[in-house]
Amino acid sequence: MFSRMSVLIGAMLVSFSVLASPVNVNSAAPEEIAAALKGIGPSKSMAISEYCKQNKCSKPEDLLNVKGIGEKTLEKIKADLRF
Repeated sequence: MFSRMSVLIGAMLVSFSVLASPVNVNSAAPEEIAAALKGIGPSKSMAISEYCKQNKCSKPEDLLNVKGIGEKTLEKIKADLRF
């Protein structure tokens, strides 16, 4: 019984994390960006949010202009970005 419950809870957590992505960086709140993008914490998500509100991001490479976002980070999050 306990094993089945653990599997069910685990499956629910995995499905929730899948539902969190992708994210539109032009309209999402910093908290949404941090939750959806792997490896992006509060300060980077705030920087992404502010940059995209001021500059209307239209492609992943636009985020290279955000302090703290480099090529490696961009590759990790690129699939979950929407504009």
